[in-house]
Amino acid sequence: MRERDPRIVLGLHRSRYERRILTSALDLGINAIDTSFNYHGFSAHAALWAVGRDLLPHFKLSTKVGFFPTPGQAEHSLDPVRLRGAMERTNCDLGRAPDLVFLHNPEQSLTGAGSSSAAQDKLGMACAALAAAAAEGLCGGWGISSWDPRPLPSLIDSTMPMPDVVMVRAGLTAGIDVLEASESLAAGWSLGTAQLWGMSPFGGRATDPLWGKVDPRVFIKGTAEDLSPVQAAFSTAFQLPRVGRVAVGTDNPSHLRELSAALRYEANADTLLTYRRLLRERTARQPA
Repeated sequence: MRERDPRIVLGLHRSRYERRILTSALDLGINAIDTSFNYHGFSAHAALWAVGRDLLPHFKLSTKVGFFPTPGQAEHSLDPVRLRGAMERTNCDLGRAPDLVFLHNPEQSLTGAGSSSAAQDKLGMACAALAAAAAEGLCGGWGISSWDPRPLPSLIDSTMPMPDVVMVRAGLTAGIDVLEASESLAAGWSLGTAQLWGMSPFGGRATDPLWGKVDPRVFIKGTAEDLSPVQAAFSTAFQLPRVGRVAVGTDNPSHLRELSAALRYEANADTLLTYRRLLRERTARQPA
């Protein structure tokens, strides 16, 4: 087993919840996993316990609440009672309290909240529910996971509890508006780099044809001939925006090993500044 490296979080979004990916992660020094109440058809926690109950004590475990089962599709809610119930069910299914619970995509409910003050109240009550659950031992800490954080920075105020972690989209497929909103959200809560996590570094799957058509190695500092485009995209994701960890999903131990090896490379900060400027200029030229 390698020395632990906290920079990679094994994401279980599309996972088959097989034991081998958990043991491979531990062998690579990856001791953090991220799942959600609604993953795997709302059975992710029970599936994880079934295949890895003896391994779970070796992992820092984060999960998410905010989506709930309804006939035909999942329903999003920020109702504090439903959030609390999901956290209690999570503890039961996992056989332990998770180390971190994220409020899952709160923007899903806030976009239809009406006035900004109503949206602010809804977000504040949901945050308070997670903070209270953490204080009572239902989780070690809490955070916000947002696929589209753009509505959130304007809703932050000093009356809200401050999350321990914020997780946002990261990497070359994230638009400049998402990147800047992510940074603004973290700044609004005075969160440092270690408290800002990235997710979805490939914008979907690393097997997407996109990564055979572009060469992210141009963003890597120094010589990168031995680095694959997928590895370069993953390394770059730690700087778009600047995050302390990146959650990435795979069921393939070889792919996980490839990503772990990419950590010895760093993105070129100057090149990324130019890239961000070009993204900003391109967005400004687009019609409203």
